[in-house]
Amino acid sequence: GASEEAAPPLQQSFMIPKKEINMVSDMAKWKRSQAYADYMGFILTLNEGVRGKKLTCEYKVSEPIEKLVALLNTLDRWIDETPPVDQPSRFGNKAFRTWYSKLDQEAEKLVATVIPKHLADAAPEVAVYLKESVGNSTRIDYGTGHEAAFAAFLCCLCKIGVLRVDDQMAIVFKVFNRYLEVMRKLQKTYRMEPAGSQGVWGLDDFQFLPFIWGSSQLIDHPNLEPRHFVDEKVVNENHKDFMFLECILFITEMKTGPFAEHSNQLWNISAVPSWSKVNQGLIRMYKAE
Repeated sequence: GASEEAAPPLQQSFMIPKKEINMVSDMAKWKRSQAYADYMGFILTLNEGVRGKKLTCEYKVSEPIEKLVALLNTLDRWIDETPPVDQPSRFGNKAFRTWYSKLDQEAEKLVATVIPKHLADAAPEVAVYLKESVGNSTRIDYGTGHEAAFAAFLCCLCKIGVLRVDDQMAIVFKVFNRYLEVMRKLQKTYRMEPAGSQGVWGLDDFQFLPFIWGSSQLIDHPNLEPRHFVDEKVVNENHKDFMFLECILFITEMKTGPFAEHSNQLWNISAVPSWSKVNQGLIRMYKAE
């Protein structure tokens, strides 16, 4: 009727640029996709799997888990073999590009060591996620998108049956934790820039998932509350058991000045009354970001 004709299309009434409308519809499509369901399902399954558990507890370590750790150890060794170069700019050491080109060449071979022979065809596809998970070689930066690529890499290995349900704790505590160690070494060695950083308003310059899984580990802890993670003594005494505190330790090594100033979001989180509330809030924030 006449009223329908009179109403301008949505983008006209708000003058939203076409590019942004496409972004919004892409986002809506992504959230309805099977890939999104698989990815978030994977993140949340692991979140439950590590609930209330310490990094140092006992868990099953399968052969594929051992092989993934060996793969990450190889990446670590390559850092030692590729020292930073002398250059005028302090950040973004160009030696990272040399290190990355080695991964670019070897990624499929590395993945083939983890995947059984009858699944060999999956290696080229899965290797793409591994290559995307270590940072960008042009910009020499690293951020949560790269971290998400590593989670997707592990999710792919679950989908093809290389990793199984009873590998849950080992996926987070052994593989993902080792990945974090290697990424921290990359970040430090090559002075990598944070990718798409929101500065003081971001949760962290580089990672997000260890805060989600790390807060789940601390749910119902008898004496560690969220307010304790800004206490240096608590962090020093407990970081080997909890991923969340490992992240805090790394931040305090990398940044100077008052914690409330350089990590405002985390400072605010320390005021949340319980770890389960922290965990739920971080999951909401992760979905939004």
